Amino acid sequence: MRWIFLTAIAWAAAQAQTPLQTPWRGAGPTPCVGSDGGMFQCAAAAHVVAVRAGRLLDTKTGQTLKSEVILISGDRITETGPEGKVKIPAGAQIIDLRSSTVLPGLIDGHTHMFNNRGPKGSTENSMLIAVQNAQADLRAGFTTARDMSSHGNGYGDIEIRNAINEGRFDGPRYQVSTLGIVWGSTPANPAAPDNPLASTVVRSVEDARAAVREQIAHGADWIKLFPAGGYSFTADGKDQYVVTYPLPVLQALIDETHRLGKKAGCHVYGGEGQKNAIVAGCDTIEHGFGLNQEQVNMMAAKKLYYDPTLVRYTIPSMDDTDAKNTGNKYRIIPIFEKNAAMAAATKGIKVMMGSGVDGSTFAHGTQGLEFEALVKLAGLTTLRAIQAGTVINAEALGWQDKVGVIEKGKYADLIAVTGDPLADITELQRVKFVMKGGKVIKNDLQ
Repeated sequence: MRWIFLTAIAWAAAQAQTPLQTPWRGAGPTPCVGSDGGMFQCAAAAHVVAVRAGRLLDTKTGQTLKSEVILISGDRITETGPEGKVKIPAGAQIIDLRSSTVLPGLIDGHTHMFNNRGPKGSTENSMLIAVQNAQADLRAGFTTARDMSSHGNGYGDIEIRNAINEGRFDGPRYQVSTLGIVWGSTPANPAAPDNPLASTVVRSVEDARAAVREQIAHGADWIKLFPAGGYSFTADGKDQYVVTYPLPVLQALIDETHRLGKKAGCHVYGGEGQKNAIVAGCDTIEHGFGLNQEQVNMMAAKKLYYDPTLVRYTIPSMDDTDAKNTGNKYRIIPIFEKNAAMAAATKGIKVMMGSGVDGSTFAHGTQGLEFEALVKLAGLTTLRAIQAGTVINAEALGWQDKVGVIEKGKYADLIAVTGDPLADITELQRVKFVMKGGKVIKNDLQ
């Protein structure tokens, strides 16, 4: 299934760059054809680009290499190495980044390109906002992203992903999870049917398997699940969490996802629902306020990924909610910070960088803040934080052969900052140069 999906992307991209085969009788030069049959201006022919990097961070080894050259043809890197050993072809376009540190394009493991859609929101407005959000993320240096549910906008994330892949507009390389699947604790009510644009509601094992098949048939790359609901506090301040799906239903959801060659990401805050997600083998555990050492050890043994989304859940509004609900007695933030640091320190755990940007609590284009939080709150080294948003996320997405490292054969996705992010992780909040697939998206270094 993965091969089929990637082949479809390659076909769509090729179609977008293929001139019209019949004689063109319209205005201007012969255009290219989109998947809908519409015409648009073809991209410029591929040419050779040479990037001179003053410093280049090898995200695999953690070494900072000096005076490197990156050769690019079309959208791929063809060669890298020290100046003097890499010959720049005559006529190549040269991009001078000798005063900067060059890194591979960043990967955000948890975004929401769509803002929450209210009852009066229109499809047209939602799509425009999603495009704006995607472009903000790209300009911030995130050339790849995993989008974790469309916030009441149905399969709109597939349309955005496909439009970017066809070259309709610039945005990150997306893997998307469409609607998400939630548990229906009450029987279906024909008088008040489930909203088809919101999360798919399941009420049985059979519903669960059918929902997974339907979302993947529509083009979902990931299945977003919600095994644990909201949190609250007992009278003596113990954090507690709502369990949603029965374990057989959750197991069916994950098994069907894996049977079809896809992965599942589980939104969990804690408790039994969180343990169920780990037992059932959910590929990524998202958030995890109430993680304990037993659960984290099980995650490491099963090679599951941990995506804490720290910034999103340590903002002042979290304290506002807790103050209101507990009369200023209890807070979830200290519990989350302690457990996130414990999880990140556990041998064998793979920590992702996922921001959770959603257009309401966390603005698109500012998710470089998450790298700083991984260092200051979770205790990661600066290198490990950078790897979370490059090589680890690439691995979690199954795209380690395409992105996450600057090396021959991978996409020419590059960013540059003026300082040294290993010395100051906040440099990733000030990305000055962005290239995606050999195309310069932003250059504030000139």
